[in-house]
Amino acid sequence: MQFDLQLYIERFERKFAELESGLSDPGVFEQPQKFQELSREYARLKEIVTSGRGYLKVSKDLQDNRQLLETESPDSEMGLMVKEELARLEVEVKKLELEVRRGLVPPDPVDSRNTIVEIRAGAGGSESALFAADLYRMFSRYAESRGWRVETLDSSPSDLGGFREVVMNISGHDVYRRLKYESGVHRVQRVPATEAQGRIHTSTATVAVLPEAQEVDVQIKTEELEITVCRASGPGGQGVNTTDSAVQILHKPTGLIVRCADGRSQQKNKAQAMMVLRSRLLEARVAEEHARYAAQRKAQVGTGERNERIRTYNFPQNRVTDHRIELTLYNLPTFIDGELDSVIEPLMNFDLEQRLATVKL
Repeated sequence: MQFDLQLYIERFERKFAELESGLSDPGVFEQPQKFQELSREYARLKEIVTSGRGYLKVSKDLQDNRQLLETESPDSEMGLMVKEELARLEVEVKKLELEVRRGLVPPDPVDSRNTIVEIRAGAGGSESALFAADLYRMFSRYAESRGWRVETLDSSPSDLGGFREVVMNISGHDVYRRLKYESGVHRVQRVPATEAQGRIHTSTATVAVLPEAQEVDVQIKTEELEITVCRASGPGGQGVNTTDSAVQILHKPTGLIVRCADGRSQQKNKAQAMMVLRSRLLEARVAEEHARYAAQRKAQVGTGERNERIRTYNFPQNRVTDHRIELTLYNLPTFIDGELDSVIEPLMNFDLEQRLATVKL
């Protein structure tokens, strides 16, 4: 889908100037929530405007170099230098164009939220629990590479060092915007450590990525909750502490049960459990909206449906395949070590193209 980007860049410039003027009004500081919203929009528009200005400059340089090449012999020293510069400018202009096009799509208000990632072992017994632990490390290392903070909220270790279930909170800039595409079923094909005959097994783990809900997003009445406390235990039945610190919350209307036990403080575990509960309730509400929207779209990325096999990790072939965009890479060791952008970036770009097709300009 082609756009006259200059028209939209000029529009962004005008909106940015208006917002900059609005933020200079002292009265805005007396409304904290409005100031926060305007500040976020200001930061978003500033990035788009910067990319837009860069796009126009690089486009002009690209045009000038193409004209210069027409006057030079392609094999001359000057001609070779111009061709080399053209190659660099073409890569740069595509990158900047994508950033401007991204600004044409209204931002998802939850993209900037901190995120809860829930990983559960699926089919495959002990091997699926080990794979769940691999995914936990993969997301932890990716978060670390982006400067995000990771906090484990709850975990259920397996006998061989894996996880039957692990829940983590990841906080930082644009966490949900990048991780939301990880929701779904992840499949692994490899020879398990317990396999004596060297046969390849297929196992799965499910990943749920939930934007952290705020109290204003989901209203929960006290009478809808059943809260119980018990003594937290560690691997092998060891007591994590000598007080009843683990907290389990049942949300009666939906039957959702949330448990948090990794903290030593009962109050902290209760607060974290409530955070997870709100996020799950918000996810359910968003999933309903997505289901209605999906009826009008032929393709979707990152819907979070649990029965959707999104990716295969094939160890014998050193292969990672994302089935949603039919992308296959042969860099499994580095990918599972946390270098996820080689798949996340194409997913974001694919999603952008799908959303641009529905934008009324």
